[in-house]
Amino acid sequence: MTDTLDPRLTPARPDIADSGLRGRVAAARYVDGTPRRVVAPSAPLRREPGPEAGLDTEALQGDPVTLYAEADGFAFVQLVRDGYVGYLPSACLGPAEPEPTHRVTALRTFLYPAPDLKRPVRAHLSLGARLVVTGAAGAYLETPGGFVFADHCAPAAECEPDYPATAARLIGTPYLWGGRTSLGLDCSGLVQLCLDAAGLPCPRDADMQERDLGQALPLDLAGLRRGDFVFWRGHVGLMLDPGTLIHANGHHMAVAAEPLDAAVARIRANSFGAVTGLRRL
Repeated sequence: MTDTLDPRLTPARPDIADSGLRGRVAAARYVDGTPRRVVAPSAPLRREPGPEAGLDTEALQGDPVTLYAEADGFAFVQLVRDGYVGYLPSACLGPAEPEPTHRVTALRTFLYPAPDLKRPVRAHLSLGARLVVTGAAGAYLETPGGFVFADHCAPAAECEPDYPATAARLIGTPYLWGGRTSLGLDCSGLVQLCLDAAGLPCPRDADMQERDLGQALPLDLAGLRRGDFVFWRGHVGLMLDPGTLIHANGHHMAVAAEPLDAAVARIRANSFGAVTGLRRL
């Protein structure tokens, strides 16, 4: 009954599955799922329902999700943005409505209890977080969770089309396996966060990005240009210019820009082997 489905993108387990998977996967029952939205500044999505389980990715405030089941403080969900399936803390979820009106454009900003920079902050928000703005107070925007500095935000529909420039802003961000906030990023999280800021859809993991992003290029490093993507088996970076790669990586333990030739030689010798693919949007 079960065909070959990517478990990362398949909302199914033995006791419950999405109703659209009926006839494709075996489950005790099938449900349509319930729309929800992330209301926490960020939310860890894990492969198992427990705080010690591995971090697969992160959802940001305002991200829509489909909820399938809840138990013991964890919600079995699928992220609408990229289809990733896993477990979020139930406390991070709220109603699906209203739709966010603004997004955070600063690398990170603070949420205050009042429009006053001297007040103790309630939380930090990452680049890419979506907010419901309900009013304004001087230099601040009001949201249901507090106040945020207006110049750190933009209307949700506005984009930053130069995604390599966004990546360059993130240089020095610590490496975090599964991270996709400006506090910590992995290689594919960097790519996804920057393309999201540009209003472009992007899968979550490097192998998915190598398969689905843009168009494949001949495997010729001499022909690369700004914005192209370079893939290894399990790793991805993007080009700042024809000779400079930017990537979140475990060698620097940070987002770093370096000569492509140096990165290719080190990665071939020490980690992911040879370049496997090049792609261009």
